[in-house]
Amino acid sequence: MPTVISASKFKEQCLGLLDQLDSDGLIIIKHGKPVARVLSARTESKDLIGSLAGEIRVLGDIESTGIKGDAES
Repeated sequence: MPTVISASKFKEQCLGLLDQLDSDGLIIIKHGKPVARVLSARTESKDLIGSLAGEIRVLGDIESTGIKGDAES
């Protein structure tokens, strides 16, 4: 699980936090809402697969373009 830190605290401690960055990275928040995620450049792409499981909701039909039409015309 990534470390969550406020933007102001990140600004104050940026260099030290970057030196200690682990594979989970950091999530930076402003006013209680996530605004950025910082990951190590050494993080492999495969480590990111599934990393947001349970964090994202899909609304509507993900396989539809949303356009209704008549294929016979």
